[in-house]
Amino acid sequence: MKDSEDRLEQGGTRWRRFAAMMVPATAVAGAIVFGMANGAIAASFAVSGQTFKVGASKLEGTGFKQYGGFVKEKDGTTHPVAVSEIADAKLYDLCQSVKIPDLPIVLTINAGGGGNPATAKGLLIDMDSLGGDAEFKNIKIGRDATDLNEGATAKSFGQSADSVTITDLEQVARSTSAAIFTLNGLKLKVNVGAAAKECF
Repeated sequence: MKDSEDRLEQGGTRWRRFAAMMVPATAVAGAIVFGMANGAIAASFAVSGQTFKVGASKLEGTGFKQYGGFVKEKDGTTHPVAVSEIADAKLYDLCQSVKIPDLPIVLTINAGGGGNPATAKGLLIDMDSLGGDAEFKNIKIGRDATDLNEGATAKSFGQSADSVTITDLEQVARSTSAAIFTLNGLKLKVNVGAAAKECF
């Protein structure tokens, strides 16, 4: 029986290897959600080096700031990022996905459906890319970044707006933190094989 279990494969992945990866990956994802919901994750931490995707049918935010920055891995590797700060945000039909490297496994987190959006206070996002249709109110482009955040690089580019609305949001990020992150209707799922699809 043991030999037959060891030989059992699906999509080229041994089930024993899959089981070994699934438990810690699920635990980590759950801890991230719990930490965000309780404001326990600080903005300054070593990033994993892996990106993740965030999608939403609509993001509504107030107190928007954006400027350039860098995030660092534990081994010292740095990545340039666009840093976005939003004082208060609402995310409708939120989807977050993380692909496990070298395995047909994707962790997804869904929340904010049915007209009851996920909400965040003190949202800070370090991102590689952002897509969607955006509307800004009272935007100021070309500000010195240090006027938006004292830790930014002096004389570097920054912009701010009283509010921002982004529809069909598609974002590739390296880190996200918030003082409070409320995920209404939270659903976390481990997707395997053909079902292992990211948010976009």
